[in-house]
Amino acid sequence: MIEPDLKYCPECNDEYRAEIEKCAACGIDLITGVHKSERDEARRQKLENRSGEISPDDDLVTMRRGPLTEMRHLAELLSVEKIGTALKGDMTTCGKDRFGNVIPTPTAYNLMVKMEDGREALDIIEEEHKKDTGLAYHENTNGDLIFNPQANEAQCPACGHSFPTTQTTCPDCGLSFG
Repeated sequence: MIEPDLKYCPECNDEYRAEIEKCAACGIDLITGVHKSERDEARRQKLENRSGEISPDDDLVTMRRGPLTEMRHLAELLSVEKIGTALKGDMTTCGKDRFGNVIPTPTAYNLMVKMEDGREALDIIEEEHKKDTGLAYHENTNGDLIFNPQANEAQCPACGHSFPTTQTTCPDCGLSFG
């Protein structure tokens, strides 16, 4: 049960006392119990109004392309949110059967969703990617830094350490730029 006087993390749903401002696990701003209740109700209504079905008249967009097992896994994740999916394989000739007939076999599949579900589907797929790769558990504040050998000093994109560009390896974390 959500308590209106408490605060909650919008990411991990941990519960906090009213005076706490940030989630200890996620480091993001907390929301009030009232706001969480409103968000939960809006999500419930959204799911209730979504059919999860795709019709021939729907405008579809491709979200991801890959092997069948991976695309099925993503389709299952999207079905939890009642986002309908379609899988479309590209047919390529892969061999012959025992009678000499050419067997067309899909080598890659496109995961498709309705255009209006595209943004939400992309967010769900990106979150899954972060979890699968471990990126969800790493801080990436220095990820946009670039090693410029013409500059006098560089800042490591991995750890943020500053060092002279005469060195091609970060002295703090060992990332090599050579």
